[in-house]
Amino acid sequence: MSDAPAALPLPADPQVLRYLEHVRVEKRLADRTLTLYTLDLARLAQFAHGVNLPLLQLTSAHIRRFVAQMHSAGRSGRGIALILSGWRGFFTWAGRQGLIDHNPVQDVRAPKAPKPLPKALGVDDAVRLAEYDNTGADPWLEARDAAMVELLYGCGLRVGELAGLDAVPSADTQRLGRGWVDLQAGEAHVFGKGSKRRSVPVGRAATAALQAWLALRATPFGGEGSARLDPALFVGQRGARLTAQSIWLRLRQRSQQAGLTTPVHPHMLRHSFASHLLQSSGDLRAVQELLGHANITTTQVYTRLDFQHLAKVYDAAHPRARKK
Repeated sequence: MSDAPAALPLPADPQVLRYLEHVRVEKRLADRTLTLYTLDLARLAQFAHGVNLPLLQLTSAHIRRFVAQMHSAGRSGRGIALILSGWRGFFTWAGRQGLIDHNPVQDVRAPKAPKPLPKALGVDDAVRLAEYDNTGADPWLEARDAAMVELLYGCGLRVGELAGLDAVPSADTQRLGRGWVDLQAGEAHVFGKGSKRRSVPVGRAATAALQAWLALRATPFGGEGSARLDPALFVGQRGARLTAQSIWLRLRQRSQQAGLTTPVHPHMLRHSFASHLLQSSGDLRAVQELLGHANITTTQVYTRLDFQHLAKVYDAAHPRARKK
């Protein structure tokens, strides 16, 4: 169900025309969707003509061959999946009409699209953001936002883990699946996906940023205002726990103020933490533990980022890589 070349003929098979009338009248498809169904079935008819078979005599082997042809011609896995969906609907309808015994598209899947690499900042940009000091900003907001950046980049926390931190652990903290930071021990205790608890070290820069923030955190809520101060480590100006969306917005704004060309989001800092740590240490297992990944294959994606970094170094520095 994706765009096709204008040269494709409309399907002339009477069963296809019956099916298209069926989906137009009974399913009330939008004109655009009906057009895509028509073009995709025209493509299928063209393939069938190439093997000298009527549509209803096609087998799964034929469909897989057609998929391979589309893929080798450069069509994306997602585009092929949409086309297969349209074909599958036609053969499902044909089966209900008693025209075929088996849907040849039923067990055919599109080629898997390669997983996109996680977006990570370069080391210089990440450090630039972490060290950024907006001297003209409200000191309370500046201290809070600086501490959030340090924990996201310095500890590799997920945004939900950051938002879930309490300032001081209480009897409710673990029961509610929240985390906390033990500054004396230099550790952050968080509850990640699947309520899996992990501890990550908090470095000197993050510790200093947190101490500066904690010294100011309660100042706007002294006296009667303290009653509305949430136990959260990171709160807004009304004393309520910051949401993940609020953290996204603040980080995006801060990255722009710091002069970064790429708008930064919290998970980008987590990716940067993992990538930069792996570049320096090469210890995949340690990075897996710090990120809280249940499966090391999830962590291995960062080795691809590391290879990209090495490839760039090679291209820039090796005499045989330089263009004449």
